Amino acid sequence: MSGPASLPLDLASAAGTPGLAPQLKILALLTLLSLLPAIVLTMTSFTRTVVVLSFVRQGLGTQQAPPSQVLVGIALFVTAFTMAPITSQIAKDAYEPYAAGRIDEQVALERATIPLRAFMLRQTREADLALFYDAGRAPMPRTEEDVTLRFAAPAFVVSELTTAFQMGAMILLPFLVIDLVVASVLMSLGMMMMPPQTVSLPLKLLLFVAVDGWHLLVGSLLKSFAV
Repeated sequence: MSGPASLPLDLASAAGTPGLAPQLKILALLTLLSLLPAIVLTMTSFTRTVVVLSFVRQGLGTQQAPPSQVLVGIALFVTAFTMAPITSQIAKDAYEPYAAGRIDEQVALERATIPLRAFMLRQTREADLALFYDAGRAPMPRTEEDVTLRFAAPAFVVSELTTAFQMGAMILLPFLVIDLVVASVLMSLGMMMMPPQTVSLPLKLLLFVAVDGWHLLVGSLLKSFAV
């Protein structure tokens, strides 16, 4: 893969080459750490979570409430929760044997990619995966093990954005109805100079609190990642 997601594979494979100087292994490790934020943002549940949370704030029309930092923090914690089974499996199958000296770096990397790839493929639409295989002029894989991260990672990101926008549309619809009703009422009362946002904002906040919106939202996100 020519993108950032393939770089860790190449570097880690180089780090596992027999006879590689320790200095080069340290350099490869530092490079992996520098790419870790990009991997977390694009190869985990973070993308869907933060986009859906942004749609909620936009639907409420509260400008910077909650602040972007808070939304990112919530997305990170939800991501950590949803990815906990995958990270635990990676630690058990790859890191612990590697730390004990039973496997080398290359084998550890291969084992670590298995649960991550399985997670991404569960959330990836077949059409998005086929898109990148067609673009790469490669035959479609027959099994999950035949899918490489070169194709799985970008297809996963596209599928996550699609799912996030679908959830966002469902979230925005009730708020849109409230805005339309308020605007129609104000116009019928001849109060055309009053901004509809002034009236609709408290109504939307009351509705969101009345239905326990944050509980429903986070619960829907967690269920959307369930196996």
